[in-house]
Amino acid sequence: MNPEALGLVLVSALLHAVWTALIKESRDPLAFNLLQALPFLPFALALLASLDPGSLPRDVWWLLLASSVIHAGYVFWMARALERAELSLVYPIMRSTPAFLPLVAVPLLGESLSLQGAAGIAVVMVGMWLLHARGEPRRRRFRGPGIGYAWLVLLATVAYSLTDKAAMARLSGADWNEPLPRSLAYFLLLGLGHSACVAPFVLRRASPRALLAQGRAEWRRILLAACGTTASYTLILEALRSAPVSYVATVRQASVLFAVAIGWLWLKERPDRARLAGAALTVAGVALVSLA
Repeated sequence: MNPEALGLVLVSALLHAVWTALIKESRDPLAFNLLQALPFLPFALALLASLDPGSLPRDVWWLLLASSVIHAGYVFWMARALERAELSLVYPIMRSTPAFLPLVAVPLLGESLSLQGAAGIAVVMVGMWLLHARGEPRRRRFRGPGIGYAWLVLLATVAYSLTDKAAMARLSGADWNEPLPRSLAYFLLLGLGHSACVAPFVLRRASPRALLAQGRAEWRRILLAACGTTASYTLILEALRSAPVSYVATVRQASVLFAVAIGWLWLKERPDRARLAGAALTVAGVALVSLA
């Protein structure tokens, strides 16, 4: 993995940790996800109106549509998981993508993993489980309220990682004369698509008046989350142009380290030895992948 891609993914991981904390602390996680898309809605609509449809190859449009639907499921299921279960129970499952992604990325995308890269993925996964699942009864890690939604989030993450990787690979080889970078344009179109899919579910649960009230009460967090998720996912898309999706997904799990730091410095948590060991293993795994 080249240093440029590594740096992009690590910054993205930090932003993702902050974004997740903002969602968890919101009144309604699903509504919060829709509200955070609103600040960029005018830009996305303007881009869609000015974009030459031929700039994106036809198969990229189809991949964009598929990814929009998958992202909508991801957002919905993540909100339900966070509402019904503790973060320490569902987060390890939702962030277990590196353990499963190579199983489909290698045969479908023709990627190859070195022995060192595979070892790094395994080490990251062990570290993540130490960080987040320590002390929980084994049965509660796989069953209980919210756990089923966490598994659906995992499947959605694997699916959109594959579709976005395929889209960016095709888009990188296409002629591009638009003013915005490819990755940012793709992100804005993706945000427009998945917001349109999520909106009906939000409006079934909350009235426009309730959404307006939440927007007024949490507008600073909503704006911060909107900027954070835009920057985070744009950086991931840029990294996917050159780096294998299995390695990108693994290095992005460094977000668990940033989450520990946020809990320690901001929430005044005191990580024990097991969590520190998990953090150290995650760092070691990320290092192995970055050198592979």
